[in-house]
Amino acid sequence: MLGFGIIIPNLAYYAQDIGATEIEIAILMSIYSGMQLLFAPIWGRLSDKHGRKPAILLGLLGNAAALIGFGLAKDYVWLFIARSAAGIASAAVLPSVMAYVADITTSEERGRGMGLMGAAMGLGFILGPAIGGIMGSHNMPFFVAGGLSLLTFLFALILLPESLRKGLSEDRHEWISPRELWHQTTLKSPLSPLFLVAFFSTFSFAGLEMTFPLFIEDKWNYGNREMGWMFMVMGAIVVPLQGGLLGRLINKFGERSIVLTGLLLNALGMALLLAADSFASLTLYLTIAGIGNQLIRPTNTSWISKQTQIGQGTAIGIMDAFLSLGRILGPLLGGWLYAKEAYPYAVLAGILVIATLCLYIPLRRIRDEVVSISQQAKS
Repeated sequence: MLGFGIIIPNLAYYAQDIGATEIEIAILMSIYSGMQLLFAPIWGRLSDKHGRKPAILLGLLGNAAALIGFGLAKDYVWLFIARSAAGIASAAVLPSVMAYVADITTSEERGRGMGLMGAAMGLGFILGPAIGGIMGSHNMPFFVAGGLSLLTFLFALILLPESLRKGLSEDRHEWISPRELWHQTTLKSPLSPLFLVAFFSTFSFAGLEMTFPLFIEDKWNYGNREMGWMFMVMGAIVVPLQGGLLGRLINKFGERSIVLTGLLLNALGMALLLAADSFASLTLYLTIAGIGNQLIRPTNTSWISKQTQIGQGTAIGIMDAFLSLGRILGPLLGGWLYAKEAYPYAVLAGILVIATLCLYIPLRRIRDEVVSISQQAKS
């Protein structure tokens, strides 16, 4: 995530240097999530069958090659190929890493483990843009990020043990086609409400992220500097919350309560942005939305990993596909609403509230099934 953050401030500028139009830059942004949408479930399934470490290593090595290739590109076609390859490679890493955490933690430790992963990802994403923003040229960050990915590959190759017990995948998780995988895990899966939580939470926040720089510039004449401070304050609160408190909150209140709280805080923060009247209030309302959003992913991942019957990697890969779909559609709706001056944050918050109400009962059913199974196991 540090490498991902480093390239964020420079991707659009570097593409402009090569001659890409605004539409072509938007395509570069979307194709990354599009490849994750397609390949995250497949990589997750492969990690269930062949182990977490091979998927992590292939993903890190492929990501390093794609980032370096992007920095070397001299025309748009190669930018597109490199960005697509980066999306495919990154789709191998995160689901496999989250499945790794699920493999090595007990049910009681799962929330804390996923919270620490969320905190690490958040910290990398906060520090990355700050580092990328001070580099002299627009292509240098891609070489630095590629080098970080390569170093992480070497670290994992030498020091990371395999977490999946030998023979487990062959005994329990037979191979099925990607088409059948999607059919089973979306149309038939009891975990579908959790996948929808992943989609709607990411969809709404991605719409916020897309329009927030325009919003603060048009209304207050704020720029990158002020926005950087706002996100830094948000990160300073969110990262310790995920890393230190989230596991205990999950064990005390349960995943369902944390997920519902996160959804409502996310909606509340976005709705309040329209009432902001100062830098301090903007930062406060953004932080409320950010806390809500960042409570959801590690909690949802923990919940899915406890419930899945199709393999940790497969289930988390499907969840990541829904996250990617939200990152594709959210900015499109947010940008369209902003262009129409149609109060995008109110609309996005409203969609999130409606989704929360619709998912309230299905999420309770999943929770009750967990309680019932737990009571049967004790008896």
